[in-house]
Amino acid sequence: MLELAVLGLLHEAPMHGYQLRKQLHARLGTFRAFSWGSLYPTLRRLQRAGLIAETSDAPAEGTEEGAETAASARSRSSSRGSWGSKSKTRRGRRVFELTAEGKDRFDELLAEVGPQAWDDESFGIHLAFFSRTPVEVRMRILEGRRRQVEERREGLRSTLSRAGEQIDHYTRELHRIGLESTEREVRWLNELIAAERGETPPPAAPPTPDDEPGAGARPTPNGA
Repeated sequence: MLELAVLGLLHEAPMHGYQLRKQLHARLGTFRAFSWGSLYPTLRRLQRAGLIAETSDAPAEGTEEGAETAASARSRSSSRGSWGSKSKTRRGRRVFELTAEGKDRFDELLAEVGPQAWDDESFGIHLAFFSRTPVEVRMRILEGRRRQVEERREGLRSTLSRAGEQIDHYTRELHRIGLESTEREVRWLNELIAAERGETPPPAAPPTPDDEPGAGARPTPNGA
């Protein structure tokens, strides 16, 4: 799924690794956390496959990236001398951009439907690029996600009803919070599906525990 996320972001604009990482966290941080360790191997693999290309672009002065580069160069110059500082400052950063093959691959990934598109690992990433996804694919993913969460909800209800007093208070509360989370997500998915069908306006955002009066710390809509 990191491949889909990277291709989707580069479809919007060329970026270097630092920008990609920030955008991944800004767009998908609620659902997934990506590290340098997973990002750069993915970029190298996409580059070898011809899906992205690399250019060089020195960060502009006055930007956060430029300040970071200048600070790094100054730090190195203290041990390498002024010549090393000039050399490092002039060196541009690697900028990645989508190739024609990459655009085709992105469209191919967007069109994929099936359990892998609506499971906990992938649903948030697909949702982030729904504006570029065909409406029929969006509907199949939303309906598949709803079925999955409904099954999880019924499983939690069954567990709570069977367990009764056999589990302690804290374990019962853990199951109860999970049940409430799945119920909220089902309601949210119902709203999204109705909006896709033109029945209602789309919801402004997924429901969160903070939206509920008096609610304490609760899981995110995907039950994590």
